[in-house]
Amino acid sequence: MSKAIRIHATGGPEVLRWENVPVPEPGPGEVLLRHEAVGLNYIDVYFRNGLYKLPNLPAVIGQEGAGVVEALGEGVTSLKVGDRVAYAGSLGAYAMLRVITADRVIKLPDGVISKVAAAIMLQGLTAHYLIHRTHAVKPGETILVHAAAGGVGLLLCQWASHLGARVIGVVSSAAKADLAKAAGAAHTIVGTATLAADVKRITGGEMVPVVYDSVGRDTFLVSLDCLAPLGLMVSFGNSSGPVPPFELSLLSAKGSLFITRPSLATYTAKRPVFEKMAADLFAAVAAGVLHASINQTFPLSEAAAAHAALEGRHTTGQTVLIP
Repeated sequence: MSKAIRIHATGGPEVLRWENVPVPEPGPGEVLLRHEAVGLNYIDVYFRNGLYKLPNLPAVIGQEGAGVVEALGEGVTSLKVGDRVAYAGSLGAYAMLRVITADRVIKLPDGVISKVAAAIMLQGLTAHYLIHRTHAVKPGETILVHAAAGGVGLLLCQWASHLGARVIGVVSSAAKADLAKAAGAAHTIVGTATLAADVKRITGGEMVPVVYDSVGRDTFLVSLDCLAPLGLMVSFGNSSGPVPPFELSLLSAKGSLFITRPSLATYTAKRPVFEKMAADLFAAVAAGVLHASINQTFPLSEAAAAHAALEGRHTTGQTVLIP
């Protein structure tokens, strides 16, 4: 037998149970992976509380992990037993052992340990597509990043500032403002009560061409007011709840704005693109452009406590679960 965190019904952190499970066997095109570290992400909360639908129950949640290949399924030739690999975007990570399709894992470079890979794969690949493809950040550009002291937020501050952009980071406390500044944010704003006015002051009335918003309901409307005409609203998360319905004409009234709701699954669907994004990510880590801020570590068996900390805004940077 092995161990995994499973849920039998959706709900709060208390539905996460540490249970005995059979050792899985890899099928054709799959590998058996022994996790050395598992990443904690807000999407895990969405699956746990029912905002995102699970295919069946009981279920093992979690989207990101890193470890060692233990066995190969029929037809797998791209990997061998003992290879160190990582992945992002494949449900089933909260387990000591799991099977996963071979084309969804990436071999780890020698200089990247499993703990760092599990912390940075999902959030780092998300940051990659946000600033390179959803909106290609340009030198001299001013961008707005919500939850700038969170996992993706800190990576966006680091990467965008390296590209020459000026980052305005929105945070919920002075301590988190310090973290965002240390990661490269040129300006920080605590709270959203006067957000549009603050952005107007910082930009000299120009406002920003893009807003990266993982918060959702509580920040959506005020974010629109921060955009310059023809600006892009990138809504890529719902930590405060999903964005409620709104009149499409609102985008016209506020300056012919654009809006997108991207997902990592879409951006990494093609294997060559997935490999290129991962290579770029690991190169940025090796070059010191990106730093995994692993500020919390929990045993995998204590995933419920990790979820409570995440939802209570008691975490910063990345959180890793250790089997």
